Amino acid sequence: MTRGNQREKDRERANARNAAKGKTKDDGLTPEQRRERDAKALQEKAAKKAAQAAASGNTGGKSTKK
Repeated sequence: MTRGNQREKDRERANARNAAKGKTKDDGLTPEQRRERDAKALQEKAAKKAAQAAASGNTGGKSTKK
């Protein structure tokens, strides 16, 4: 049995739904630009977490008190 053009219709519907959500894979960046952007975001996140840990006085280690 063949499905005729049902697959094409389903693909069109799926594309329409995804377009409505605004999610697309193409952000206009090259892979190198994307890597740089992601690395910068990770560095900022790590710096923020380190600053937060320093402000709270928590070093993340286990206490040796008994």
